[in-house]
Amino acid sequence: MSRAPNGSSGPSGLEHPAFSSSFRSGSPLAEQVLAQDIAACSDDDFDPADDLLDPDQPHHFMYRRPSGVAYGAARPAFNPSGLEEPILTPLERKQSRDAERSLLRDNHVLPPKHANKSQSLPARMYRKMFSTKVPVEESGDETDEDEPLLSRDPDRDYGTQARRQRSAVEGEEDVDEQWEEAITSGRIRTTWQREVKTVLSYCGPLIVTFFLQYSINVAGIFAVGRIGTIELGAISLANMSQAISCLAPFQGLATSLDTLCAQAYGSGHKHLVGLQCQRMACFLLTLSVPVIILWLFGAEPILQRMVPNPESARLAGLYLRVMIFAIPGVILFECGKRFTQAQGLFQATTYVLLFAAPFNVFLTWLLVWKLEYGFVGAPMAVAITENILPVLLFCYVRFVNGRECWGGFSKRALTNWWVMIKLALPGMIMVEAEWLAFEILTLLASRFGSDYLAAQSVVSTIASISYQIPFPMSIAASTRVANLIGAGLVDAARVTGKVTFVIHCILGLLNFTLYSSLRFHLPLLFTDDETVISIVASILPVVAVMQVFDCTSAGAHGLLRGIGKQSIGGPVNLISYYAISLPISLSLAFGLGWKLQGLWAGVSVGLFLVTTIEYTYLLKTDWNTAAREAAARNAAG
Repeated sequence: MSRAPNGSSGPSGLEHPAFSSSFRSGSPLAEQVLAQDIAACSDDDFDPADDLLDPDQPHHFMYRRPSGVAYGAARPAFNPSGLEEPILTPLERKQSRDAERSLLRDNHVLPPKHANKSQSLPARMYRKMFSTKVPVEESGDETDEDEPLLSRDPDRDYGTQARRQRSAVEGEEDVDEQWEEAITSGRIRTTWQREVKTVLSYCGPLIVTFFLQYSINVAGIFAVGRIGTIELGAISLANMSQAISCLAPFQGLATSLDTLCAQAYGSGHKHLVGLQCQRMACFLLTLSVPVIILWLFGAEPILQRMVPNPESARLAGLYLRVMIFAIPGVILFECGKRFTQAQGLFQATTYVLLFAAPFNVFLTWLLVWKLEYGFVGAPMAVAITENILPVLLFCYVRFVNGRECWGGFSKRALTNWWVMIKLALPGMIMVEAEWLAFEILTLLASRFGSDYLAAQSVVSTIASISYQIPFPMSIAASTRVANLIGAGLVDAARVTGKVTFVIHCILGLLNFTLYSSLRFHLPLLFTDDETVISIVASILPVVAVMQVFDCTSAGAHGLLRGIGKQSIGGPVNLISYYAISLPISLSLAFGLGWKLQGLWAGVSVGLFLVTTIEYTYLLKTDWNTAAREAAARNAAG
């Protein structure tokens, strides 16, 4: 929750009223980094955000932008840090007011926008089923002729220009007062209809963004699958190696920017957002040197020792050598995303991907099939696209929005690394561990031969594609729960929790149905090899069961993050995967000879345990305590 600004010491010991609470109440390591950077700034560098200057800004908001970073590899992971947000922009503050008004109308504290007119029977039935309004008997209101709100003529000025003008003049102070009174008296309730509508509206843009970025790697798998079975397995092996040795550690380290950039923006020294991104980019580019050496000289020999099929290892090594050219683009885009998102410009990434993702599909077709480069055309297309992404993002910042946080290149980007590294390491370890738990399945599948490796490529890709819906939905749910908890609406947050559980159950059952009924058809999207199709069809029923728990566990992750208990999810996941799931997978796959079915059965058991443990924790947890902790953070901030 963004919090009201309070005074804090400036770089020269002066009081800057625009220092945000997020700057002072965040990670101590982040504060240390920013304090050192601010000490090197002059007062002329201070440029507070416009919305920090509003002395009447409320202490909480009913709108917080749904924050999520689209990952380009198989399985996205939650940011292990909390929901750290920069100060809301004026547009977002307006959205917060609108959300408050909607809840006040739903609870009959404010009159409706439009007069209630006579409706047909179907319209009344539809309204009764899907209306977001709290029933009068549940809202806590009692008809009282002395109460001005309820004695008002229901047809007076609704939707008229006079009403809108009066709202513009009285609205802000009126809403603040009535909101605080309604919160204090416990009159605010919500309905499942309202929460479904809100969660779905939050998650829509996230789903689009996640699908677009994930499509950059998936396009190559679709194209290469038609070349041959060995090539299909090799690209899966290469993606596994790329994820473990580059994407996971780099994206994990970059999660520290979610805190550093947000707090730099809130500090009033906006140019420090650019400095933090420069510093992380320089650090990651330095780390890329050993990765490049590994991919250039060591990847193929290592894979040949680990994979029975030497041709699969050779092609995977070739893929990685080409992907060396993508590393700078990956690093700059990861840092660039945080640069724009710290300013609230979440649409920038989506706009860039709306161009880049279709271009990547065309480029993949052009290089793999039209120009007949074959297998090597797939990594060439990805490498070109990955380098185009930061260029497009730069153009957005330069010509559209976001330039105010760029103070130019600075030698200070080469200093103050150690504290940043200490802040970034936990994120790297968590993301690496989560990705490794799933990517290791590809390495184990290679022990069964090229056909099984190709089948694993198909199955893991299908599972990852379907995960791009429940994961963004869980981010939307965590945002909504955090909003309600921060506003002290614990009962409403519980309603959101129930809605989240039901939505993710429905998604899981939908995936279960699709996987089971289309198990002979889905493989045809990737390959026409009969052996691979048969293997995939035999595995998909097991993966269908896994989907139920995969979706529901994603919902649990989101709820834990929303109530500020994200520290529970990481250990539960890692213990379930490494201590329980992986041993079961190995025993079933190699001990009982179940092969891929055994590998995925173990994953299903692990996700079942994660789901059970996390939802049990959510049921046993006192959400009122979470609300008090959020209130304490707001008061401290």
